[in-house]
Amino acid sequence: MVSRREFLLSAGTLAFLGLSRSAMGIVALPEVTAKLPAYGPLLADTNALLDLPEGFTYQVISKIGDKMDDGLDVPDRADGMGCITLDNERVALVRNHELQPLHIDTASALISNHKTPLAYDSLENGVALPGGTSHIIYNLKEQKREQEYLSLCGTIRNCSGGVTPWGSWLTCEETVMDTKDGLNKSHGYVFEVPGNAKGLVTPEPLYDMGRFNHEAAAIDPRTGIVYLTEDRGDSLFYRFIPHQRGKLNQGGQLQAMVIKNQPQFDSRNWSASAMQLHSDLAVEWINLTDPKSPNDDLRKQGHNKGAALFARGEGIHWGNSELYFCCTNGGAKQLGQVMKYQPSIHEGTDQESASPGKIQLFVESTNESLYNFGDNLTVAPNGHLIVCEDQYTETVNNHLRGVTPKGEVYNFAKLHAQSELAGACFSPDGKTLFVNVYMPTKTLAITGPWDSFKL
Repeated sequence: MVSRREFLLSAGTLAFLGLSRSAMGIVALPEVTAKLPAYGPLLADTNALLDLPEGFTYQVISKIGDKMDDGLDVPDRADGMGCITLDNERVALVRNHELQPLHIDTASALISNHKTPLAYDSLENGVALPGGTSHIIYNLKEQKREQEYLSLCGTIRNCSGGVTPWGSWLTCEETVMDTKDGLNKSHGYVFEVPGNAKGLVTPEPLYDMGRFNHEAAAIDPRTGIVYLTEDRGDSLFYRFIPHQRGKLNQGGQLQAMVIKNQPQFDSRNWSASAMQLHSDLAVEWINLTDPKSPNDDLRKQGHNKGAALFARGEGIHWGNSELYFCCTNGGAKQLGQVMKYQPSIHEGTDQESASPGKIQLFVESTNESLYNFGDNLTVAPNGHLIVCEDQYTETVNNHLRGVTPKGEVYNFAKLHAQSELAGACFSPDGKTLFVNVYMPTKTLAITGPWDSFKL
């Protein structure tokens, strides 16, 4: 399988705190340099897991094989994650597990024999498919895990997702496996998991949000419209206008983005630089039909109607009344792009065409030293980006990279495991950064002097 995210800036749990449009008005990022003092040099971790600057520490709050409160073991392949406030002290970390049917034989004995009527799909022997989400209830005041349990099961390849304004997590299946692959149901849907779930929820695929290789989701808090990325080389960029705000299971209209007056626009810049840096392009949206897409042809249907192509759309993050999403292998050197979309003031209404939304190529990587396969993204208390790397080259050397509001790149942490970092998200008070080690699964809580950054 091709690496899932070569240059990903993923959906996080916070808006771009402090990253105003003017502050983030960069066109390209400088090369990583040791000249920026930042938080200081990384200190070698005596446990050889994660190097951090002086004053910062981490604790492993969950790891593969830990016994959860429901009697099951913590599953592997922890990917996207969201942090949702429960009360003044507690948050729910809703964590994806990107597991497929082929992983059932290597899962723990409890997971590989897990049977429940609450599974979305099961094998012929009744064992639940191994993907889904788990909850970690974490006490911020005491800095400890209080509970842990599965909250969704029977899905597969739960990759990324997004937190909703009403306190739930949208978990996305990055697959289109179905009965032809020996399964009992079709997959490739978005599922909603409440942050306050006490255990397994009843799985309800959000059919109208489409069946495709879902990656991530982001919701405009002003309109309630959901924006969706697709991890395919010829992917589209989608939006879902719900019939009723906050009630995604009540259905709605799925649409794909078209560049106005430039049908079938190719933003990938692989063979020609069709999309120029920092140049706004007006957009319009076309309706898609048959969102259940039994033939996995939504992107083809949309492109035939004029929808623009994107290079493996992945993470989404909301900024100051605008969103950013990454195209993993876009650009002339296929190192990655970041797009910025500014919705119309009349987004999703009949008046939209009078003042259309605008998209621009915000960043296009031309050098591996900018990032090396960046992955999930979140925002530090000082308004900097914290980006997880996800590269599986011959020598795996993944970091957490920081990006200042001026676009200066620095190292914040280095991972020693032969794995990726994923699911970065901050606590609501901005004091704790949570992040996953993909496999073997570990979830870390990082604390330290976030206000000590030096230029």
